[in-house]
Amino acid sequence: MIARRLLLAAALALGTAAAPAPQIALTFDDLPTHGPLPANTTRTAIAQQIIAALKDAHVRHVWGFVNGRGLEREPDTAGVLEAWRAAGFPLGNHGWSHLGLDQVDAPAFLEEVDRNAPLLSSLMKGQDWRWLRFPYLAEGRDPARQAVRAGLAERGYRIAGVTMSFGDFLWNDAYARCVATGDAAAITRLEESYLAAASETAKSSRQMAVTTLGHDIPHVLLMHLGAFDARMLPRLLAQYRREGVRFVTLEQATRDPFYAADLDPRRDPTPTLEARMAARGTPMMETTRYAPMLSGMCR
Repeated sequence: MIARRLLLAAALALGTAAAPAPQIALTFDDLPTHGPLPANTTRTAIAQQIIAALKDAHVRHVWGFVNGRGLEREPDTAGVLEAWRAAGFPLGNHGWSHLGLDQVDAPAFLEEVDRNAPLLSSLMKGQDWRWLRFPYLAEGRDPARQAVRAGLAERGYRIAGVTMSFGDFLWNDAYARCVATGDAAAITRLEESYLAAASETAKSSRQMAVTTLGHDIPHVLLMHLGAFDARMLPRLLAQYRREGVRFVTLEQATRDPFYAADLDPRRDPTPTLEARMAARGTPMMETTRYAPMLSGMCR
């Protein structure tokens, strides 16, 4: 009963006219290659579509997080990184080959980080690039977690944490299959569910912040440089605008005290919003599970 009251209070707090506008910093992972490539498009074309949508919506300084191995495997995707930089968007570190800290030990993980550094340094040309997005958002467990955080601090990195993700990558896989089968009706269902998932997740993330912190925070949204993201981004950004969202940069969002340990990895990591909810024994807002539907589409 108490948990339900807390959720109701959070919902009322978000709905009041006095509540501040929600703030979201968009970030994109897995540059320059993410997911399957549908027919009749290229990685660079996908990047250009996403950049155009961001520019048209006046969303600025959007960080893209790079896995250098993608460029090594597909050299023609250099145009993705060049286009991102030409747009004035910064690039950060996502590990050389997207290995999670749950998969390797601390020295191997830091080696992955270091292997990416020359590529980022050459692309950023003297500008700041020392932000790390943990692959799979996996920050590991002690003692590996503390060893990696200490290593990141020594290298001058900040951590690009995430407080909002609706699993956009799931739609990229399904979309490639539906393009291959020519199933227009299925693609329409993908479009509708993608937007619904984004809206649900925005409400859920904001509600978790209000419930556990007593107020909303600027959120960092995880997205991917995928073909369906490129198709949907203009509509997604328009939907966020209708929902009152104000777009901010990663740097602006992480000025909030919630992200203090991300800016200084020497500090103990901050519990996620989900972990805070679990520690309180408070149920999270119910959201639709789209993964089962998406995994079965256009098979």
